[in-house]
Amino acid sequence: MHNNIADRDDIEIIECEQGTAEWFAARAGVCSASMFGVVLAKVGLLDEKQQMYVDAIRAGNDEKAAMLIAGYKAPPKSTTVAKALRGEKIGEWSDAALNYAFRLACERVAGEPLVEQFETYAMRRGKELEEACRIRHEIDINEVVDLAGFIRTKDGRFGASADALVGKSGGGEYKCFYAPDKTRPIILDNDFGDIKPQVQGCIWLYGAEWWDSCLYFPALKSVGKDYTRQRLLRDDDFIDNMETELLAFDALVCEYEVQIRAPRIIIT
Repeated sequence: MHNNIADRDDIEIIECEQGTAEWFAARAGVCSASMFGVVLAKVGLLDEKQQMYVDAIRAGNDEKAAMLIAGYKAPPKSTTVAKALRGEKIGEWSDAALNYAFRLACERVAGEPLVEQFETYAMRRGKELEEACRIRHEIDINEVVDLAGFIRTKDGRFGASADALVGKSGGGEYKCFYAPDKTRPIILDNDFGDIKPQVQGCIWLYGAEWWDSCLYFPALKSVGKDYTRQRLLRDDDFIDNMETELLAFDALVCEYEVQIRAPRIIIT
């Protein structure tokens, strides 16, 4: 059973404004919820047909029946399928995840952030519009919406920058996208895309029951679509799997840190 942030002693909140030097310092070496999606996006996994075939075999079907269910004319020869059928772990870290792990290891050794502390146009725009989004969010749910700093586990391994906290039950993630590839799915289909790991990560760290994903898009104010909200409820199965993957990822970060700290061997 999860515990709300007020009842936990394994986390700490650093009061700081997003984008400040204090905020960057608080995040140094910490696997942040905004990157949980990168960590979870393994490569070398089963595709849809392969997964159907493996699931059919595991359900007790013979090879021919599994082929029919998955739409194969011949048994799949993929080594990944064979590993899955043997019950072996499949999937590898992507290059993006490996690079992120290395960066975190370097930050833990250096004791400071390695990312450049500058604002892009998108970051500046988001900061300017965030307060307006918070006001809309507060009116929409008829509850007080509070500012939040950076939360992290006291061991400095995982953290999150919540855009908002709502009582002891939930919070909010604010997006001020303007690019069509980001806004079209949200406006037309209420599809916030791949931010589920970030949102469930906040729910996990804050011990929340739900989290609101909010888009603030002033360009559509004239038709009443300048604000869109989707509430995502706590998914304990997803969180359990995510936590397992995050702990494995942290082991990789620690492995990199050991390698970085090891004396350099010079061969002449």
